Amino acid sequence: MSFLLQATIFLGASLILVPLGKRLGIATVLGYLFTGILLGPSVLNIAHDPKAIMELAEFGVILLMFLIGLELRPQRLWEMRDSIFVMGSLQVLISGGVLMLIVLFLFQQQLAVSFVIGFALALSSTAFVLQLLTEKQQLNTTYGQQSFSILLFQDIAAIPLLAIIPLLAGTESTHHGVAYFAAITATFTGLFLFSRYVMRPFFRFVAKSGATELITAVGLFIILAVVLLMDTLGISTTLGAFLTGVLLADSEFRHEVEASIAPFKGLLLGLFFMTVGMTTQLSLLIEMPWLIIGGAIGLLVIKTLILTAIARYKKYSWNNSLLLGTCLAQGGEFAFVILSLAKSEKILTQALLEPVTLIVTLSMVLTPVIYWLMAYKVIPLFNKERPPEYDEIPQQDNPIIIAGFGRFGQIIARIARLQHLGFTAIDNNLHQVDFVRRYGGSLYYGDVTQPDLLRSAGIEKAKVFILAIDDVEDSMNVARHLRLNYPNLKLLARARDRHHVHLLRDLGVEYIWRETYLSSLGMAYQALRELGISDEQAYNNIEIFRDYDEKLLIQQQSIYTDEQKIFETHRNALAELEHLFESDAQQQATSKHDVNLKRHLQPNRIDITRDHLE
Repeated sequence: MSFLLQATIFLGASLILVPLGKRLGIATVLGYLFTGILLGPSVLNIAHDPKAIMELAEFGVILLMFLIGLELRPQRLWEMRDSIFVMGSLQVLISGGVLMLIVLFLFQQQLAVSFVIGFALALSSTAFVLQLLTEKQQLNTTYGQQSFSILLFQDIAAIPLLAIIPLLAGTESTHHGVAYFAAITATFTGLFLFSRYVMRPFFRFVAKSGATELITAVGLFIILAVVLLMDTLGISTTLGAFLTGVLLADSEFRHEVEASIAPFKGLLLGLFFMTVGMTTQLSLLIEMPWLIIGGAIGLLVIKTLILTAIARYKKYSWNNSLLLGTCLAQGGEFAFVILSLAKSEKILTQALLEPVTLIVTLSMVLTPVIYWLMAYKVIPLFNKERPPEYDEIPQQDNPIIIAGFGRFGQIIARIARLQHLGFTAIDNNLHQVDFVRRYGGSLYYGDVTQPDLLRSAGIEKAKVFILAIDDVEDSMNVARHLRLNYPNLKLLARARDRHHVHLLRDLGVEYIWRETYLSSLGMAYQALRELGISDEQAYNNIEIFRDYDEKLLIQQQSIYTDEQKIFETHRNALAELEHLFESDAQQQATSKHDVNLKRHLQPNRIDITRDHLE
């Protein structure tokens, strides 16, 4: 079968099967793997030569490493040195050592064989993990960034592992002596100088031509040229691509190159995972199911436990530690490269290579399933702890009590602090309380619907109560309690919407603010000004609307439970308001609004002194 026909079959199958898998909730990476297994010799045997496709698909990993390098400016790499080199080295050394000992003693293999298999399995799949985290939109989380750092170290650590394999095999080769590593150092130094003094001026030269598609061509040319150089020197092409990206990370053309190459990366990575699926020998799964399945599950469990323990040692939360361990528990694409080189150097036999390769593949297949179980089943069980007890508030005598310390209550608290007015702030959101306390703020964790808490907060001595909690039902319960037991207390209430206003007014609450009302009027005022309406006319229009809206709110108080009547009053008020706008446009302004305008109008602002419903 020709290469062109194979590529066409691969693309056609992926266009059908991968979207179907996505609709069933299967990760894209798994969709590509299953597509490869289905097309491969183990099932339909449609594509007979996966190696030809693999040569193309490997460029997906190369482009991925290049894009990773683009994201890492050298100074950022230095800033992440602890995450990369400390966490990364701990993971590789401990995981590799444990797995090596298991292979050595449990499976009775030679030391060189155990070393190669153990440290090959210690490496995770950069392509797989980044694809998974990107799909889950978790790459920018704490554990996502830590996973990224460890993967970077693993990619770097793969290079000395590849270099040491011929030494383990006893091969006398000048390609792995002092001269070889001196050549590598000289090559990377040359790349740095080339990037600084040739590559970037060349980018500018091409950009000035105005042919934007040439930016993509330059990016691909540089990647291919570096890959060719690395391949000639016997250096890892993926490391070369990564370093090329790092060298271009602070270039002004970084974003253009990244946007141009990203589609190629995604497509070629899909081909890579399909070829991994094609080369999977499912017959081994039937012949030795306990070894393959047990090996894959054992690998996932061992690496998860080790990574979780390392993360906890570095003071990460249980949630982040468990998710980090789950993400990086599988074997990776570098395992295929290292194991294949070990076979070519006669360290591993074909009979040993095939089951280990299948274990790596199966661990990749199981990772999305394990991740889902961990994220949505296991971790929620840990989080179902008994909620912490509310704070015991020492007896307070501040004149202001603020119930609810979100975006609304915080502004009131800041103004009170500036005026040196004492206040007691209470919120039932533990995360909010922790956040405020972390930065030195004073906030009590409690439920203001409990009368005992209000008494300890000093409700008898308070003069003003700010009711700014989110939940409408809780807000009504607090308001009802205060109106009944503390009728002389000034209650200033935040309302979520018009219906909430009506409920509060039924309790006799006088001072009510709709939470987005003033900001909406302010934006409308500015919008009118930007459209060329004069300051005076824009202000008049906003004030006219505000008067009618507040009158309408009062009119609807007795009928707010009747949707039909509410609709009718809205329609009638809208017609009346439209007529008034037309009349006002003819008269330009009324004397009342002229007085208000001179008194209150300021640039970009409307009058905010009308602080309650009239």
